Amino acid sequence: MSQQAEQLDMTDEESAVVLDREAIDELLGTGGVGVLALAEESDPYAIPVSYGYDADAGELYLRLGFGEESEKRRYLKRSDRAALVVTAEGDHGWESVVVRGPLSEIPEANIDGTVVEAIRSIDIPFFTIYEEAPRELEYQLYRLRPEEITGRREKPPVGIE
Repeated sequence: MSQQAEQLDMTDEESAVVLDREAIDELLGTGGVGVLALAEESDPYAIPVSYGYDADAGELYLRLGFGEESEKRRYLKRSDRAALVVTAEGDHGWESVVVRGPLSEIPEANIDGTVVEAIRSIDIPFFTIYEEAPRELEYQLYRLRPEEITGRREKPPVGIE
C-alpha cells in the first residue's frame, strides 16, 4: 500500500478517516465475503465472492464458481485488473477496504507449497449465488495481488450538535 494512501489528511468536513495497515489487515481478517468488480471496456460487472486473506504475503485468494455459460468467466478473461471491496459495520459505524490489482488464476497443478500453506491458514467461506447445485459448478482458485489498498472508516462524531 502506498504511503500516500495511508497518510492522507482529512479535514473536519470529511465524513471518513483513512485506515492504517493494521486496521486494513484486521478488516480483511483471514477471509470473508466481498464484492469483486471487473470491467470490459466501459461495461462494469460486480458480484459477491468468497475470499481469504494472507496478511503475511499481503495477498487475497478467491474461490470462484462457474456455471455452464458463465458471464463471470467472460469478464475475467477481458479484465486486466480487478477490485475487491470488503465492508463491515460495527459499534463505531462503517468501514471499508478496496483492493485493486491483477487477478490471476492459479491452476491446480501449479499450486506450490507456499500457496497451499497460505490457503490452510485462511478461511475462504463457501458462498454461492447460483441456481445450480454447488456440486454442478466448476470451481477455480484465483490470487489477487494488491497494487493498491485503501481503507476508510466512518469519522466518529465530535459531539452532540
